[in-house]
Amino acid sequence: MTDTVAPALADRHVLVTGASSGIGRATALACARAGANVALTYLTNEAGAREVERQIQDLGRRVAVFQADVADHASVRALSVGAQRALGRVDVWVNNAGADILTGSGAELSDLDKLDLLLAVDLRGTMLASWQAAELLGAQECGGAIINMSWDHVLTGMAGRHPELFAAVKGGVMAFSKSLARSAAPRVRVNVVAPGWIETAFGVACDEDKRGAVADATPLGRWGTPDDVAGAVVFLASPAAAFITGQTILVGGGVVM
Repeated sequence: MTDTVAPALADRHVLVTGASSGIGRATALACARAGANVALTYLTNEAGAREVERQIQDLGRRVAVFQADVADHASVRALSVGAQRALGRVDVWVNNAGADILTGSGAELSDLDKLDLLLAVDLRGTMLASWQAAELLGAQECGGAIINMSWDHVLTGMAGRHPELFAAVKGGVMAFSKSLARSAAPRVRVNVVAPGWIETAFGVACDEDKRGAVADATPLGRWGTPDDVAGAVVFLASPAAAFITGQTILVGGGVVM
């Protein structure tokens, strides 16, 4: 007789914001592969979100898609209600949605407009969604877990205007999450995943010299992938992390230690 090991997130219900591409997409799919039913959000990229929905359905999991603006309080409240109605409950809420100031139209914004956008989406959005998640999960008999996204170089700093902007905002996410972990305990765990150099749209667009320099500076010798980040999220969402809260996992190949 062979023992059967249940998937890490069997019978879990996970909500992932900003899941139409990149790290959010990889996270939603990784959670589904690990046995979870998934609710996911998008802001403008509905086609990307629907493709993720299709792939999750192909895995035999329940899935719900919502358009949501995490910087808007009413939108976040509606998301909470909708996800709970669609899935029955939410066990894990992953705040991945973030503003893109490095590619596309975001790259053309002024420094002040980039700052305002990051503050609105990455910091305010994470806080609004985390408060909503803490209220929702804390009211459930089973509690739950919140996972927020920061940046590994928050801990060391990096020269340049864009790093200054990201350090201020993602540093705020990290600090906020530590305080929320104390406020929401013991029913809700709150942890942070802090990616480093990851092959999202920005990384893919970098020239070969930049890509090579990053790989050479990374102890593990390569850029990270969205799946690398998703793996850390699945761990923190799983029962294996049941006694972990207020912590940050750096997913950067050892650049920051």
